[in-house]
Amino acid sequence: MALNHSRSVKLNDGHFMPVLGFGTFASDELWSTFLRPEFVQPALEKSLTKLGLDYVDLFIIHWPVAMKPGDDLLPKDASGKIIFDTVDLRDTWEALEKCKDAGLTKSIGVSNFNHKQLEMILNKPGLKYKPVCNQVECHPYLNQSKLLEFCKSKDIVVVAYSALGSHRDPNWVEKDSPYLLEDPILNAVAKKHKRSPGQIALRYQVQRGVVVLAKSFNEKRIKENFQIFDFELTPEDMKAIDGLNRNFRYAKLLFAVDHPYYPFSEEY
Repeated sequence: MALNHSRSVKLNDGHFMPVLGFGTFASDELWSTFLRPEFVQPALEKSLTKLGLDYVDLFIIHWPVAMKPGDDLLPKDASGKIIFDTVDLRDTWEALEKCKDAGLTKSIGVSNFNHKQLEMILNKPGLKYKPVCNQVECHPYLNQSKLLEFCKSKDIVVVAYSALGSHRDPNWVEKDSPYLLEDPILNAVAKKHKRSPGQIALRYQVQRGVVVLAKSFNEKRIKENFQIFDFELTPEDMKAIDGLNRNFRYAKLLFAVDHPYYPFSEEY
């Protein structure tokens, strides 16, 4: 993985990905009800038709926990419990490889995988392509340092979502969760650089070699998010922000905690 000042990162398959936000970089995620191998390519083809594209730049498995196949995105039983499925992720991965070979996607990756699940894919007999990335929740309160180290050793890019904390959707996030951007240390570093706490949180990731998905619907915030390439955090700043880590996860997705592939029971 080579980070350069062209604001893009080279992936292990030779393609490039923007370091911040995806912009015109087209990506698609394979949802949990389509993890059975026979549903993978039809799901991508349906997305491509909707998007009016012949291919995407990146196609990823959204989350390793399979749910009952069908049209319901969150299939539930009569008591309101999610209905899960059991799928060998190596078979799902093979189906993604076929999508790449068919020219429907340039690159393939995963999201919300822990290191053991990544190893399972990497050690798969007959593996044709490694995942180019692992998209995970990552911010100063959950800096994913061990997972980042592991991914770097395998030439897999870590892509951070919720890099500014979380959108705090009550369906997914507990309402008493801490506000990352109000953190005093983050604010002190921001004041020192005459930047916003959000810019510091994003710059922190970029300097660690992490690609950042920064979502915002606020025009001023979007512009601000991209103004992180004209300053640098000092080693002391980085150390201070590293010290904020408390392994706090905004999106715990506890409804799936009993599934054999629930990814967050592992340390990383």
